[in-house]
Amino acid sequence: MLIDEARQEHAGATGLSVGSPWTFFVVTYAITWAFWLPAIVFDVSFSTVEGVALLVAGLAGPGLGGIGFTYLVYDDRGRADFWIRLRSLRRVGLKWVLVIAAVPLALSLLAAGVDRLFGGVGATWAEGVVGFAANPLTILPTLFFVTLPPFLEELGWRGYVLDRLQLRWSALGSGVILGVAWSLWHLPLFFVADTYQSGLGVGTPEFWLFFVSVVPLSMALSWVYNNTSRSILAAILLHSSANFSGEIVAITPRADVYNVGLWVLFAVVIVAIWGGKTLAGADEVPKPPRPARR
Repeated sequence: MLIDEARQEHAGATGLSVGSPWTFFVVTYAITWAFWLPAIVFDVSFSTVEGVALLVAGLAGPGLGGIGFTYLVYDDRGRADFWIRLRSLRRVGLKWVLVIAAVPLALSLLAAGVDRLFGGVGATWAEGVVGFAANPLTILPTLFFVTLPPFLEELGWRGYVLDRLQLRWSALGSGVILGVAWSLWHLPLFFVADTYQSGLGVGTPEFWLFFVSVVPLSMALSWVYNNTSRSILAAILLHSSANFSGEIVAITPRADVYNVGLWVLFAVVIVAIWGGKTLAGADEVPKPPRPARR
């Protein structure tokens, strides 16, 4: 009884049902797919001006949902907490900045090393790095992919809905649920020309590998989030670091299998060391501020 009351109090001024993670997922999918599905219907490439506009508008879905639901569900304390978690570098700390910067690149290089060990080519510089030497402007698409999508997405994924999931489930369970929902959110991109996902094909091994890969990344993001006092900034930085690793190091499809396997192994190590309940070695997951008593 006391646990249920505590959860209800943490749920915010308008109650848990209004801020349900399932409602958030439906709204976020609706916003994003409202822009991405027309690109499929009208065969709009995301390499065109109108395609980029549709891409960015769709990417904003989680962020708009995160901000909107934060203002709907929480009182002034919860709303202020959202913006503090977004801008406070002190919450992250130097140790976690180093972890965030090192882990994705280290796993990519290790996967390339395993590939090389078994007769593969290992890793090469990605197209953006090679093109930069000839024309520095070619770095712009890389900068876009590394910065804007993580910012727009994490305002909702970790900024809002992870907290809601962790009010009911363990950090491990919440990370898996969010990982599955996050991976499926990308589905329309497989049918739009000139996206990374469309290059993987539909129903191919790479197609299924993509959906698997998002889940251990989601768990790693939950791990960082819970260890940095619910820092949205830390989640954005890790998401950006993962994207950056893929933009500077090109690995073969076989090495990509090793890379995903290493991410899964990394998630297993996190659970083994920090515990599935909180992924932070604490008794309870960090929670949003309770509504002010009136």
